[in-house]
Amino acid sequence: MPRATNAVAAKKRSKRILQRAKGFRGARSRLHRTAKESVNRALAYAYRDRRQRKRDFRRLWIIRINAASRMGGLSYSQLMTGLRKAGIDINRKMLADLAISDPATFSSLVEKAKQPST
Repeated sequence: MPRATNAVAAKKRSKRILQRAKGFRGARSRLHRTAKESVNRALAYAYRDRRQRKRDFRRLWIIRINAASRMGGLSYSQLMTGLRKAGIDINRKMLADLAISDPATFSSLVEKAKQPST
């Protein structure tokens, strides 16, 4: 009885790895073993960085809000506390966008945050 191999499935697995490694440099895109290591590492980085991107954007928004609010005479934390006390519920992404695209509206929000809450 002839020896049965798993050639079709093995070739399919190898081909799938090499397809994912397209664009990698040198042996990383040509040799199955190095391509597999590179693809696995790339997938791990992609998974990690999808979460890190959210952190990075939040940091960017806070930096932009802080810079714009300091022009109005408040620090970032004072602005956020003032807005919360004034009952203005707006997220950091929208605040940062307002600070850049519509400074007049942002300065009116800063003024509302400055007013003592009663």
